[in-house]
Amino acid sequence: MKRNFHTASIALVLMVLAMASYSCSAGRYLKTETATGEEITGVYTLIFCGGTSANDISALAILAKEGTPYSFEVFEPEFNYRIIKGIPAKEALEKAEKFVSFHPDFWKLQLSKILDNKGGTVGYEVRPLYNPSVYDKSELPDVYYKITDGKVTVYIKFYRYPVPEPMPFEGGRSFGPK
Repeated sequence: MKRNFHTASIALVLMVLAMASYSCSAGRYLKTETATGEEITGVYTLIFCGGTSANDISALAILAKEGTPYSFEVFEPEFNYRIIKGIPAKEALEKAEKFVSFHPDFWKLQLSKILDNKGGTVGYEVRPLYNPSVYDKSELPDVYYKITDGKVTVYIKFYRYPVPEPMPFEGGRSFGPK
């Protein structure tokens, strides 16, 4: 009986330590709130994500405020994003709007501020909303901001739809290229 209690106590302590170390090292996710263009001031690093082709609905722009203790890192392949540093607020917002609005089904912008754990703004997110009769809001990328040791990592879940196979013709042959 005493041995079982001792084993259970050690297991409980190890589990609590593991959970505590995971919560400390894993960082925290940041919140976003609706923003207006008038509140964007200063100088920004502009991060363009997605938008790699004329029909790509995964375009997203991030304005990372320079002069804050935070750096931004995008958790995406390098070919899927670009970074431009030292852009004044007005120009950064104009470039971001132009980048996300190129798609033929673009409807309007969604501008959000990215807040640190104390409620301070570390940057802005500019994303497109598309014609609701063509694209559902659930088809937009999911974006998460996680802060660890002063570094904001951007995680983006893009939805890429597979190109359908050509319809088969007589004898299993199709119209598509061989």
